[in-house]
Amino acid sequence: MTRGGVVVIIARVRRVPLRIVLAGGSLVVLAVLWQAFTISAYVRGAGDGALDAHSLGSMFVHVGELAVVIGGIWAWWGNRKLVGAAVAFLVLSVAQLAFLGDTEKDGGWVNGLHGFLALVVLITAGLFAVRAKRELDLGRSAGGAQSAPAA
Repeated sequence: MTRGGVVVIIARVRRVPLRIVLAGGSLVVLAVLWQAFTISAYVRGAGDGALDAHSLGSMFVHVGELAVVIGGIWAWWGNRKLVGAAVAFLVLSVAQLAFLGDTEKDGGWVNGLHGFLALVVLITAGLFAVRAKRELDLGRSAGGAQSAPAA
């Protein structure tokens, strides 16, 4: 096999972890939005069902976060900056969870950090998904640049 053929095979193999990053990042974004909705509903009196739905959403967030980290390390292995970003995302995800605090105690300001870091996780996961989408060349038309409709 020629050297050019090896490059094509490597590029095709790299698409798998990029798709994992895209799927994981998208899942995190959707699940964090779901969690924001359900915890808001719970605080406004929707009952324990809303809190259960919030907890269920966290499982989807964690699966998505792991997909971003594992897929990111796999896709960008050898690129210290991007692998470091994937590891930093893991640290951010753990920190966000650690700032949950005692929700039964009044004045738990640490819970504010939990909610704030959820927004940071959402934005960061979205950025990973956008990068993976761009590297996969998704969303581009087959004919090249998209033309504007005629007026």
